[in-house]
Amino acid sequence: MKIIFNKTLFIRLMENINLADIKTPDDIRSMSIEELTKLAAEMRSALIEKLAVHGGHVGPNLGMVEAVIALHYVFDTPKDQIVFDVSHQTYPHKMLTGRMEAFTDPAHYDDVTGYTNPEESKYDLYSLGHTSSAVALAAGLAKARDLKGDSQNVVAVIGDGSLSGGIAFEGLDYGATLSSNFIVVVNDNQMSIAENHGGIYADLRLLRNSNGTAEPNLFRSMGYAYRYVNYGNDLKSLIEMFRSVKDINYPVVVHINTMKGMGLPIAEADKETFHYSGPFDPKTGVSANAEPAKDAPEDYSEHFAKSMLRRMKENDKVVTITAGTPGVLGFDKERRQDAGRQFIDVGIAEQAAVDVASGLAHGGMRPVVGFVSSFLQRAYDQFSQDIALNKQAATFVVFYGTMFGMNDETHLGFFDISLLSNIPSLLYLAPTCKEEFDAMLDWSIKQTKLPVVVRIPGTTVLSNPEIKLLDDYSKPEYDIVREGKDIALIGAGLMFGAMSQAADILAKQGINVTLINPRNLSTLDTATLDSLKNYKGVITAEDGIIDGGYGQKVASYLGESPVKVMNLGLPKEFLNRYNYSELRNACGLTPEQIAGSAVELSKM
Repeated sequence: MKIIFNKTLFIRLMENINLADIKTPDDIRSMSIEELTKLAAEMRSALIEKLAVHGGHVGPNLGMVEAVIALHYVFDTPKDQIVFDVSHQTYPHKMLTGRMEAFTDPAHYDDVTGYTNPEESKYDLYSLGHTSSAVALAAGLAKARDLKGDSQNVVAVIGDGSLSGGIAFEGLDYGATLSSNFIVVVNDNQMSIAENHGGIYADLRLLRNSNGTAEPNLFRSMGYAYRYVNYGNDLKSLIEMFRSVKDINYPVVVHINTMKGMGLPIAEADKETFHYSGPFDPKTGVSANAEPAKDAPEDYSEHFAKSMLRRMKENDKVVTITAGTPGVLGFDKERRQDAGRQFIDVGIAEQAAVDVASGLAHGGMRPVVGFVSSFLQRAYDQFSQDIALNKQAATFVVFYGTMFGMNDETHLGFFDISLLSNIPSLLYLAPTCKEEFDAMLDWSIKQTKLPVVVRIPGTTVLSNPEIKLLDDYSKPEYDIVREGKDIALIGAGLMFGAMSQAADILAKQGINVTLINPRNLSTLDTATLDSLKNYKGVITAEDGIIDGGYGQKVASYLGESPVKVMNLGLPKEFLNRYNYSELRNACGLTPEQIAGSAVELSKM
């Protein structure tokens, strides 16, 4: 056989791909498989370099490089529509759709969010940071296409544990009824944030082990055609598969078996740690902040996990529950094993977590559910109906319920007070320190009359051994920490500290104010509030939005009295990647600003 040497092709294959030349998916559609393979290697290298110094979702994105390249190579995006879920696995997608510089130039690392965002690119259809909704969203897009008589492909990409969410099943259920093009790509990397939990993952495991031939098959039973790619990081296989389903005229599931953390040995070996990581050494995996200062404050996740393990060992009726975020609760693999059957992970399924807790409480157990504030909103109906209406004595602990938590517009944690404190029969407690948090949690576990939510005060543990604790938190009883006249400062949860500092500032000016820790954000201590009706002013402060919050309850109650009420808190807005200090200053929540507001009220 005569071999013809193509010098031009040889040079192209030997050269590295210049990532700066990739502006749109059109720039990759003429590439050969060999060139695409080089592109994948270059993209993965750039991702690792950025993530090592910047932090972010490591494993999900490294595992999706080839799949994203293949999707944009085969489908005519943005005419063909792709909805990504969970969109924390879309860094490669952003690299191919005009945002490469944000992954190759340190000066531009912060130019993009960690999730899809239509304000960044026409290739991003939704702002998505939560999970499980892509299939239903894409089904709606497909139905709109059909009603308009259009013909583009509609693709939902779902994975990284998000199939366990209830809306994923609802979307699959409806999508199966479409008699037209509807493509669901299931990215199966055998992981959620930690290990997967739920019966659906046993089905996926059988499908992987049988090269896609096992029966029963959930997707086929729902009415989908089914395709399987055993090595979901192989470009050739992916491209062939996506070509085979492009322009298909019925619903199909393409199940791809990918490697989370692909290309970074430390991420492949420890998928849970490197689901999301701060800056790290890419060779050793050691965090850039591996040596914390000796006087570094204690972390509430650690505190919660240690104290709950103690409670579970002392009482075999106590159960800790998470909806796919065990790390937030401080429960690493070792602690989960130590807790055994008393630790429950329902997967990314907040609604199920609430109802499982309701069932456990009804069955005589003492469930404690830990929630990331931003995620608990998905279970509002269960909080209202299955917990509060039925008065099930379960306990819920809210993590990151603060302006000082996550600051992406899809992960804001400061809506929870308005969301939950207005549900009847649900007690919402706001401790100000570690000692008060522990006392409220202990009481809530022991009592059996009502559901209780305990909001962790901030992100780092604050201690106040002098705090006045109660034996029973079911009735509103404000803690009047210091008594003054004319002006009262009421600080809820974390904001009590700022109020206390403001009171100190005012005392130095000869202004003695009344300082109050309300403890309970659901029900007002009317006796205490009645004693303030002849004051010149009352200032409330909370680490949450003002609208529908605790302060407005106080203002409403005192509305017909002469006292002027000022509510301090956050605006009802989807703030995006805000600066913590700037937001606090803009809202007048520094001790100095609070003191200034008190002075103004005292002059009225």
